[in-house]
Amino acid sequence: MKISATIISFNEERNIARAIESLRCADEVIVVDSGSVDRTAEIAGRLGARVVDHPWPGYAVQKNFAAAQAANDWILSVDADEALSEGLEAEIWQLKKSGPRHDAYSMPRLAQYLGRWILHSGWYPDRKVRLYDRRKGQWAGDFVHESVQVDGTVGNLESNLLHFTCQSLSEHLRTMDRYTTLAAEQLVATRTPVTWSRLLFDPAWTFFRTYLIKQGFLDGIEGLAIAWMGALYQFLKYAKARYMKPGR
Repeated sequence: MKISATIISFNEERNIARAIESLRCADEVIVVDSGSVDRTAEIAGRLGARVVDHPWPGYAVQKNFAAAQAANDWILSVDADEALSEGLEAEIWQLKKSGPRHDAYSMPRLAQYLGRWILHSGWYPDRKVRLYDRRKGQWAGDFVHESVQVDGTVGNLESNLLHFTCQSLSEHLRTMDRYTTLAAEQLVATRTPVTWSRLLFDPAWTFFRTYLIKQGFLDGIEGLAIAWMGALYQFLKYAKARYMKPGR
């Protein structure tokens, strides 16, 4: 079993080295870069990755393009702000030794937010399919929340994929602007009704669910920030969608 690791990137000089250095279990590393103006491509190349420049077509399309560049059918897809934990790396080494019993494998993703590992707030275990046979799976999702759709069986790995998210609230707000725009575009494209009740009640419900039901209060002040930011995300998504509608 040989594995090709793929990473899509844009201006990720802060993160790319950590991601690549965690992929020792991969037989090759491919970085598909969409025009970075920082040192992302330089760092990736210096660390032995094969860097391919490709204009940005959207998340799922770019990740499928990256998989198509691989020399091997088994793909390990990580984002530039992610890294394998030592435990997950060991599991993948063992899988390579014993051979796969499934067509894809999911893994829990543990996020670091404002410097704290988040164990509640609905953020963990946040299982993701990231190791898959490209003959049996591919990425789907036109706007946001892309995922691997597998025509076959999915096994579970138990060690964490580490996700290094925002280091500051300002950074979170900047990324939220982009993602709420994409989410709004998806609402418009799917003709999802954007009612006043959604604008009023969905943000409040998101905060209540995240902070209380999902026990975000156990994540300290970072959990409170996650709940408030989640509520703001819902409001901005619906508000932007209303003004994207024809005639508004």
